[in-house]
Amino acid sequence: MKNIASFKIFILLPFIMLLSCSDFVEVDLPTSQLTTGIVFESESTANAAMTDVYSKIRDTGLLTGTASGMSCQLGNYADELIYYGPAGLSTENFYRNTLLVDDPTILEWWNSSYNQIYAVNAILEGVENSSSLTGDFKTRLSGESLFLRALLHFYLLQVYGDIPYITTTDYLTNSNVSRTSVDQVYQNIEEDLLLAVEYLPQAYNDGNRTRPNRFAAMALMARVYLYQGKWAEASEAASAVLNQTQVYSIESDLANVFKIESSETIWQLDSALPGENASEATTFIIIQGPPPLTALSEQFMASFENGDLRKEIWTKEITDGNSIWYYPNKYTTFENTGSSIQFSVMLRLSEQYLIRSEARAHQGDIIGAREDLNIIRNTAQLPANTGSTADGLLAAIAHERRVEFFTEHGHRFFDLKRTNSLDSTLGNFKLGWSITDRLLPIPERELLVNPNLNPQNPGY
Repeated sequence: MKNIASFKIFILLPFIMLLSCSDFVEVDLPTSQLTTGIVFESESTANAAMTDVYSKIRDTGLLTGTASGMSCQLGNYADELIYYGPAGLSTENFYRNTLLVDDPTILEWWNSSYNQIYAVNAILEGVENSSSLTGDFKTRLSGESLFLRALLHFYLLQVYGDIPYITTTDYLTNSNVSRTSVDQVYQNIEEDLLLAVEYLPQAYNDGNRTRPNRFAAMALMARVYLYQGKWAEASEAASAVLNQTQVYSIESDLANVFKIESSETIWQLDSALPGENASEATTFIIIQGPPPLTALSEQFMASFENGDLRKEIWTKEITDGNSIWYYPNKYTTFENTGSSIQFSVMLRLSEQYLIRSEARAHQGDIIGAREDLNIIRNTAQLPANTGSTADGLLAAIAHERRVEFFTEHGHRFFDLKRTNSLDSTLGNFKLGWSITDRLLPIPERELLVNPNLNPQNPGY
């Protein structure tokens, strides 16, 4: 990337848009960008910088609800989706297990994520150095930034394995950074989240839960502990969220779970414009057959138990008179509705019940694990699980997570990987599956720019 041209102070938002640079390790920061105090002289401009980061996360990179995000791509990489689109798209490479080191989605995920991390680091530094912002505002913005930094590194870790953990905007440091071990990345994530829990308020900053509060950080912490097998800590963190019964509760009607006002939502991403709805609807809804991009696999559809309301409400079928295809229907509206009715849900309460259920089962608390599991099953109008062994409950929980979190930010792929079920499951589903496919390749361009990121992940 060529050095960024000098910034014009009178244009605020283009300044924030420096975050869209194609490669964070190549940015030679000018003195008039996010590292100056201009943006952090008032709450309105500092808040605009923070809002822009959320917009980038919504629109680009790993967490976007568009077809380039994890919900679609990893759904194709695992066993949730079947690819029907034209030849040559990156989504086909995910589906056919033919990803290469120069795949454009692999590069875009890496660059977008690290530019978003750069942005939150810039906000952390700007807030810390500001003499104009109030203490409470500075603390909240720092908490949000730490939460996002942990979140983005968490997903990069799941996808790429050892990754750099970036905590500075110093381009000289970043341009020569090396990859950090998985254990150290997890430790850094935990440290950031512990600070986020301390800094973030209990109350939401807005009525639609589009800015994380303390319990959003606790919810992510519960997941981080679960992925590491820290059962007691995962259970405790999930309980901290589940105990907030005046704020969160399970929706009795599954049709309401992904609506803006859902009592299950812990954190969601706002739409770009009033009346716009979540991009996931455009990505997954099939108007007519054959599907233009993807459809739910027959294997996945067969995994629902008889009478599971999630199949009835969260999936739909379409036919051309000869064939039938199924698609995710969690997000139901892709047109502008004047007033938005669905945002992209990032964290929701059901995950916390299933996290605690799994953690309790591993600790031998059979009754507690079963109670948490059955809260989710009861909502789907399924009979209560009566299992009496840890192994039986863990298998039931894995199944429940499959039919609960399908096409949501790679849950299925990550669950298979962390439970050592990836190869046995996808080896029977995908042609040419290899044990090394549990990680995606580091983008070739990044290795050329910074050799310290070597070696490449195995298999590429």
